[in-house]
Amino acid sequence: MLPSAVSNFDYNILADTASTEETTRLKHLAALLQEIPHIMDILKCIKDLDLRDGWLVSGGIYQTVWNVITDRPLTHGIKDYDVIYYDGRDLSYEAEDAVIQQIQSALPKLGELVEVRNQARVHLWYEQRFGRPYRALDCAMDSLTTYASRTHAVAARLGDDGQMIIHAPFGLANIFAMRLVPNYFQPNPETHSEKAARMKALWPELEVIPWDDTQMLA
Repeated sequence: MLPSAVSNFDYNILADTASTEETTRLKHLAALLQEIPHIMDILKCIKDLDLRDGWLVSGGIYQTVWNVITDRPLTHGIKDYDVIYYDGRDLSYEAEDAVIQQIQSALPKLGELVEVRNQARVHLWYEQRFGRPYRALDCAMDSLTTYASRTHAVAARLGDDGQMIIHAPFGLANIFAMRLVPNYFQPNPETHSEKAARMKALWPELEVIPWDDTQMLA
């Protein structure tokens, strides 16, 4: 059970960009994640294994927040916990798979729920799988700007001092507002619609902003 200071908080305050600064949202998210044992297990694993540029990203974070806001079980609707890292020294799948096995062995209670990807090699397989090219990334956080929704773009890790580090290139307000906003970095209206439909079924409170072709980046 989460402390009342976290579970009973008025999250409408954090959703309001006019009255709340982003630093406040960052601090509250860090405090919330620190109270969730399985999230901390993942973050400590990333740190203990010294995973290069390693982060927990996306659904395992924002969907956990939605479950807290809506008073649902903390793991409701979460199909996996995405761990990303960036290691350009060996771009083979065998090297990536060794890291996958290492992390899954270190987190036996979560096992295959933890999905691990080396962001340094995504461009090698992305086009074959999804039918469109994907540029080579410069670092793990470079990937957040390519996600199907801006709301998905959130990452967490523990620093050398053990303090929580949060990265959210589009801010956290949409997460706390339970608002799914398209990301127009790539032409992926189908992906946005499919993900939105799944999430709306799991979290009916979710506000889905529909895809708008006129917003595509030049």
